[in-house]
Amino acid sequence: MATLFENKTDRPLADRLRPQTLKEIVGQEHLLAPDAPIGRMLETGKVSSFILWGPPGCGKTTIARLFASIADLYFEPISAVFSGVSELRKIFADAKSRKAMGKRTLLLVDEIHRFNRSQQDGFLPYVEDGTVILVGATTENPSFELNSALLSRCKVFVLKRLEKESLAIILERAEKELGHTLPLTPEAREYLLGLSDGDGRYFINMIEAIEQYTSDEDLLTVEHISKIVQQRMPLYDKDKEGHYNLISALHKSLRGSDPDAGLYWTARMIEGGEDPKYILRRLTRFAVEDVSLADPHALTQAIAAWEAYERLGSPEGELAIAQLVVYLATAPKTISVYKAWGQALRAAKETGSLSPPIHILNAPTKLMGELGYGKDYQYDPETEDGFSGQNYFPEKMGRRCFYRPIERGFEREIKKRLAYWEELRKKKCQKK
Repeated sequence: MATLFENKTDRPLADRLRPQTLKEIVGQEHLLAPDAPIGRMLETGKVSSFILWGPPGCGKTTIARLFASIADLYFEPISAVFSGVSELRKIFADAKSRKAMGKRTLLLVDEIHRFNRSQQDGFLPYVEDGTVILVGATTENPSFELNSALLSRCKVFVLKRLEKESLAIILERAEKELGHTLPLTPEAREYLLGLSDGDGRYFINMIEAIEQYTSDEDLLTVEHISKIVQQRMPLYDKDKEGHYNLISALHKSLRGSDPDAGLYWTARMIEGGEDPKYILRRLTRFAVEDVSLADPHALTQAIAAWEAYERLGSPEGELAIAQLVVYLATAPKTISVYKAWGQALRAAKETGSLSPPIHILNAPTKLMGELGYGKDYQYDPETEDGFSGQNYFPEKMGRRCFYRPIERGFEREIKKRLAYWEELRKKKCQKK
């Protein structure tokens, strides 16, 4: 709050625009409306601990601060980055004293995911006995970063990244606070709205940078904006949930034969700092799992792209990755081999002690020959049809069919061959 002697314009624009009521928070109506979870909690007075999970600059800290004010709770904000055990002990002791005097405490833990599991366990007794109402703010998936005991005692509320409509409201408020409209061309204004990648705090900082920029031009263009501010780096942590979400999006885009979506998600990962070799490893897996024998050249293309990238490096080698993405997306798909391998593994576990049929065993010693090893074995290339139709499964197991090719791509030809051999097998069995 500004004092009598403080110049309001000396305060950062983000501080001057900080919402003073829940209604002023944009983009989170699904949580804050009267009939939404946080709105209902405040309306009924049944306050409990919760986790605010969302991207940077979406209002997590502001929501916690206003929640404490409305619920008449003492607001105690800390950061998991800078706080230690001794500070937490003092906070809990002070909270107990306030509780004895009839005043409850809302403890906001920013970046709560940075506390380790044992530190998180330390919150449990104080949450359970109501010493504090815990509000954890995190940009990471709580399922991965918070232990189950703490999660079971807290509701999880998911905040959304700010869309252009919400950012436009912030821009309008900023211009009102500044007392004038920013000198932007319509194209530059639209460009500015897209630069922040949904981060409201970063967006306000960009507005402030533009406000401080001096130019002889009447209106600033997109080129001017590009010089004044740097585009926010994509939100992507290659060790956390974003890593798994984006590779899943890429895999499913290729499976759905959408080369454009495949290129987009690949670009997102490259721009986010993902190791291109990791992407190539997953694309090679896709070549043998989802394309497979529908296009036998897919694996060759994957290995070639991998080798090309290793020789060229970035950024030149990234074009080989893009080419592979398009190739795999537009190739015919089959998972016949994938399913057949799974069935064969299960059968091997069930019948792992059965011996091969004796006629396909080699007989390197006289004794083994006398025992019948290799007896009546037929050398397929020398048979009339180039196919003997002999049994190669354990005799007690019986013949099984794992691989069932489909009528797509090169597997159509394989299916014809297998059907032809099956007919020959039946005829030879009938002759016997």
